[in-house]
Amino acid sequence: MPDLLEVAAEPTRRRILQLLAAGESAVTPLSDRFAATRSAISQHLLLLAEVGLVEVRKEGRNRLYRLSAKGMARLHEQVAVFWTNELNLLVADAHALAASGPAPGPTGQTASEGQTPSEGQNLSEGQTPSEGPS
Repeated sequence: MPDLLEVAAEPTRRRILQLLAAGESAVTPLSDRFAATRSAISQHLLLLAEVGLVEVRKEGRNRLYRLSAKGMARLHEQVAVFWTNELNLLVADAHALAASGPAPGPTGQTASEGQTPSEGQNLSEGQTPSEGPS
């Protein structure tokens, strides 16, 4: 089975989910909102149904699609877990960086090594700010 987050992240499928949030719809009214073909939108809907984000019911010759409450709850839970994990990793990285000392500047110098004369360094006579002290 395809990954739920990966399926929901694709821009066309995200838009389909947004449109279905307004209510149930057949393929044709949905496909009218896209540059893609009706067949392409049908394929997106089938994939959304496969991962459980969309439910389908038949009414005569039409197939009507609507959001699945259970599927959307699963998506919400997976997004929350994903971002919680990502934020925890960022916090751990920030702590590791803080523990390793000052971060190097763009030239590899630490902040104090890369200070300009106006930030506390003295220039020898005849030196320009870009030369700095020897």
